[in-house]
Amino acid sequence: NMVAERLLKEIGIENLYVVPEQKEPDGNFPTVDYPNPEDKKAFKLALELAKKVDADVVLATDPDADRLGIYAKDTKTGEYMTYTGNMSALLIAEYRISQMQEKGLLPEKGMFVTTIVSSDLAKVIASNYNLDCFEVLTGFKNIGAVMKREEEKTDGDKYVFGFEESYGCLIGDYARDKDGISAVMSLCEAAAYYKSKGMTLWDQMMKIYEKYGFYKEDQVSIVLEGADGAEKIKSMMTNMRNNLPEKIGKYKVIEFKDVELDEIKNLVTGEQRKTGLPKSNVLYYELENNAWCCVRPSGTEPKIKLYMGVKADSMESAEKDLEELKDAMVRLVK
Repeated sequence: NMVAERLLKEIGIENLYVVPEQKEPDGNFPTVDYPNPEDKKAFKLALELAKKVDADVVLATDPDADRLGIYAKDTKTGEYMTYTGNMSALLIAEYRISQMQEKGLLPEKGMFVTTIVSSDLAKVIASNYNLDCFEVLTGFKNIGAVMKREEEKTDGDKYVFGFEESYGCLIGDYARDKDGISAVMSLCEAAAYYKSKGMTLWDQMMKIYEKYGFYKEDQVSIVLEGADGAEKIKSMMTNMRNNLPEKIGKYKVIEFKDVELDEIKNLVTGEQRKTGLPKSNVLYYELENNAWCCVRPSGTEPKIKLYMGVKADSMESAEKDLEELKDAMVRLVK
């Protein structure tokens, strides 16, 4: 908090309000159930303060300041709108990369690094700015590994931006892990820039969707405790690995990627190829109409995680399609 506060003041942010009850570090985190910006309840006090002072943006990092969660005000409704980790990272990406392009700072061979469970909008933004897009497995160490690999080549790609959907991004090559402090700075800079153009961050998010398409993503965690749970997770994965559906919800399965077995099957052409990813217990389904879903057991908790994404031509359609796909995925796993 002290670092973020100092940084924002130094870049010229004057109307900065810190939740008094959450200003001083306390390892017991008495004001929240779960000190994680992914948890909407963690924003309770911040949103109350935001309404009082009529803030444009509400920001929270996690205790080790590597992840950033945000709400931004929608002036049309006066509501504070929540952003997923995909949304806030892609907002920062579009802002930074468009500014770099405008100022002639984009490298000749630049890269945008994302993970296989993050938004497909990343690929579209990368391609719009002629950046190579690298997809890695979940975990920022995998993004760091790509940076290192490219740096060791004589003609490697220069790092421009990288993120994962779980609220972490890195705006430059000065580190090898996600950095919430620079994300806070970048997001506030973007907010000030768009405000000077008469737009809120929520307006800009809608503009991004209008420019590239309405990409929406979600995830579901199914918690299964104990030895029985671990067994059940194992059998769920085996079952899905061995019974490939032709359709998930209303979507035809086009390609099936089994990262553990290092194989990709194309269901349309019958062609098989390797994933090129390190072995990991991950199943990925590419569906028609730019939809996708993915299943993996958590590495740290007793749960199986389902990720899914869709693309539509309006926010309403995207939300509806996403709900349907989410239900279909949950049915498929169980």
